[in-house]
Amino acid sequence: MVVIHASPYKVLTQRTCSCLGKTTSVNNLFYSRRSSSLNDFLLLGRIRFCSFSSTEVPSSKRRSRGPVMAAKKAAEGGKQDEGKYKHTVDLPKTSFGMRANSSVREPEIQKLWDENQVFERIVSRNSGENFVLHDGPPYANGDLHMGHALNKILKDIINRYKLLQNYKVHYVPGWDCHGLPIELKVLQSLDQDARKDLTPMKLREKAAKFAKSTVKTQMASFKRYGVWAAWNNPYLTLDPEYEASQIEVFGQMALQGYIYRGRKPVHWSPSSRTALAEAELEYPEGHVSRSIYAIFKLVNATPSSSSLMSEFLPDLGLAIWTTTPWTIPANAAVAVNGKLQYAIVEVHSPPGDIPVPKEDKRHRLGQVLNGDKRPFLVVASDLVPALAVKWGVKLSVKKILLGSDLENCSYIHPIDKRECPVVIGGEYITTESGTGLVHTAPGHGQEDYVTGLKYGLPILSPVGDDGKFTEEAGQFGGLDVLGDGNTAVVNYLDGQSSILMEESYQHKYPYDWRTKKPTIFRATEQWFASVEGFRQAAMDAIGHVKWIPPQAENRISAMTSSRSDWCISRQRTWGVPIPVFYHKQTMEPLMNEETINHIKSIIAQRGSDAWWYMKVEDLLPERYRDKASDYEKGTDTMDVWFDSGSSWAAVLGKRAGLNFPADLYLEGTDQHRGWFQSSLLTSIATKGRAPYKGVITHGFVLDERGLKMSKSLGNVVDPYTVIEGGKNQKEAPGYGADVLRLWVSSVDYTGDVMVGPQILRQMSDIYRKLRGTLRYLLGNLHDWKAEDAVSYQELPMIDQHALYQLENVVKNIEESYENYQFFKIFQIIQRFVIVDLSNFYFDVAKDRLYVG
Repeated sequence: MVVIHASPYKVLTQRTCSCLGKTTSVNNLFYSRRSSSLNDFLLLGRIRFCSFSSTEVPSSKRRSRGPVMAAKKAAEGGKQDEGKYKHTVDLPKTSFGMRANSSVREPEIQKLWDENQVFERIVSRNSGENFVLHDGPPYANGDLHMGHALNKILKDIINRYKLLQNYKVHYVPGWDCHGLPIELKVLQSLDQDARKDLTPMKLREKAAKFAKSTVKTQMASFKRYGVWAAWNNPYLTLDPEYEASQIEVFGQMALQGYIYRGRKPVHWSPSSRTALAEAELEYPEGHVSRSIYAIFKLVNATPSSSSLMSEFLPDLGLAIWTTTPWTIPANAAVAVNGKLQYAIVEVHSPPGDIPVPKEDKRHRLGQVLNGDKRPFLVVASDLVPALAVKWGVKLSVKKILLGSDLENCSYIHPIDKRECPVVIGGEYITTESGTGLVHTAPGHGQEDYVTGLKYGLPILSPVGDDGKFTEEAGQFGGLDVLGDGNTAVVNYLDGQSSILMEESYQHKYPYDWRTKKPTIFRATEQWFASVEGFRQAAMDAIGHVKWIPPQAENRISAMTSSRSDWCISRQRTWGVPIPVFYHKQTMEPLMNEETINHIKSIIAQRGSDAWWYMKVEDLLPERYRDKASDYEKGTDTMDVWFDSGSSWAAVLGKRAGLNFPADLYLEGTDQHRGWFQSSLLTSIATKGRAPYKGVITHGFVLDERGLKMSKSLGNVVDPYTVIEGGKNQKEAPGYGADVLRLWVSSVDYTGDVMVGPQILRQMSDIYRKLRGTLRYLLGNLHDWKAEDAVSYQELPMIDQHALYQLENVVKNIEESYENYQFFKIFQIIQRFVIVDLSNFYFDVAKDRLYVG
């Protein structure tokens, strides 16, 4: 007798089945010949022989004694009839284990890929078109995080799909190897004595060694993620051929007039003593500035405004508000909006029904409001009620005038007693905050600088590289502008009866993204790329790129349309030099096509180190060598965003098999102001088109509560720990790269994504279910042959339905791949394999066999 159960065994013998009260051939449970349907060649195999008898199923009592008797015989040394019926069953066979054993098997498989150059061989075998996903270079200064894992695995998913579609996929991994972060890592590793003996060349040698070591470590991690790439031939921004291409891009922009040198206010980091680009800034929450309402006394009115103001002089003052009191020594004007209405108000002691602001750490009234004599003030008329409440006084309006009436009036500088003008500023002057009058220091602000150019104002900036006042600031010299210098300026102004109120003001303020310390605006001599010269071409090019998600186009368009000129020079040692010579007497720069090409050829052979160890006469072209003693080398290096932004030229434009523009760029959403934009600007300026046809952006990786990961919060998820496990394997088990990749495929990466212990456990459970189902299918396929197939019309209806479902699944998966919506593929497969197949279809197959 044969008992039919839901168990993964297939009966392939002719025997009699009477378990259902009738006699039938077991083969009648199958089709007349082996079927190609899902049911027959994937899902059958649920019959096993429990015991044999002529008429009945053995009793439960008799079955329960079987193991006992077997054990007794074994103890007595009796020989058992092992495998007596083994020839009557065909067990599932597969080398695909139930357990992944990822810590052992994955490295073995990845080693096999590497040794046999599987990626390269597949590419060479494919006969389709080229597909180039250009890799944005990660920074070679530390361990990888989950953002790196998300990024590289997304790229790998795309590349593998394109390989299956017969494309010749070219994926060259890259690394950003220059710049301040690496230089700081080197400096932090040295003691004080070692730093004193550190020459530029020694620093560069140590920085290069550190960067290359980090590249090696990060590459091993990327390989462990299961990423396929041209690992034997990556691009590094410190390679001589790369640096030469970067010099070439710089030279082309300079020769077209897009590169210029000027004294302009730039974001300056006192903590790292260098200029910073917009992409190197961050704006943390919670910054509090020491803001003041101050008075600048008017001394002269214009003929057209004297009738309005003469009766209030010399007690009339301009009320300004600033969050940077330390910039007052560099004040050159007060700006107003020519179209706004302004009021001359008289300050009175408040009546009893107006509450006086209580002085505390956040608010403090100046001496001018605590004294007996109250001045007349000029403020925006719309702000009079709000200012009266804030200052705790009564303000009575005496006159109304337009901002244009104030133009060219003059006031006395509250510190050095210079006579300064009132000027008309731009649309940045509003009545949303402050007083409607803006203290203007062209050496310490971009809008102030533009206004200063219009009126020919002096560009004062009495602040050194270290963020301290210089001797030019007089009594404040040597004080830290963001610390005691700021306090000293406020105290001095208050002593001169120029402070109305001081209060704490919380707002967004730029910080150095590496040192995590505040920056300042400071006018210095720098090299700039004039974005205005090709801004419209860049805007037009953005519209011809496919952006995923679509709203990314709005983001980069807004950033490109509003950005100022790009400061590309840095006052650091570790980087690609700006190839310029300065005349020792006049400081006029020497930079032309001949000098640039000569330096490019030297760097292509010797690397950028040559700029530091070669003499000026060797770096200059032959026709300038007799004048070499008149010149000196520049010491500025290029912004690292110019480094990485030149990768399209150094990689896409130079390497065989690649094409320009790339088919795709894929990076985090922060690269709209970083690599996406720097690549766009350099490419537009020199080639007239964008370096990419399509751009995909992904969000940030957050913890399970949606919070930013940080060591201080203890919520950092390390991809290495996810794969290999932590010190305590029970608390932090190693899931392997497959589970990490499964998580990447499951999230909608177009927004911020979350990961944590609970999410990873869920992914592991889903992975095990998928693996178990696949193992069952593979086990039943081991002896199937093509000649066993039957036509679709001969299949039972449920098998036809299953194949119809499968066809839809394949169609939807391909559509999702084409749209780069991998999370939809995850949902489709999870539903089809775990729900449709395992939970439903397998059970139907089992029941059909059972009922037979």
